[in-house]
Amino acid sequence: DVQLVESGGGSVQAGGSLRLSCAASGYSASAYCLAWFRQVPGKAREGVAGIGTNGVTHLADSVKGRFTVSQDNATNTLYLQMTNLKPEDSVMYYCAAHAGYKCFSPIRERDFSLWGQGTQVTVS
Repeated sequence: DVQLVESGGGSVQAGGSLRLSCAASGYSASAYCLAWFRQVPGKAREGVAGIGTNGVTHLADSVKGRFTVSQDNATNTLYLQMTNLKPEDSVMYYCAAHAGYKCFSPIRERDFSLWGQGTQVTVS
């Protein structure tokens, strides 16, 4: 079974930076789209960023210029580098995956069946 384990969340002051990591294991397909979502309590998950096996990245307009998504294929780790963080970025972040060579754009929750447990980011 595919497992996705997030880490790197925490508390930071506004304007600061954090890097989230998602360690993926147990792949059963040859290619995956890996993505980051975030969720405000009581609302649907928002697709933040995604990267496919083809290396093409997608970023939500709300984070363009501040967030960067990348992956290390050698370690099967997905990253989200977050800079210039704002209080409204204070939510739970989730790693997700779906089989396929590329990600669909926009990044939509309904396309993903594999999820991590989430990591909390707090910006004050």
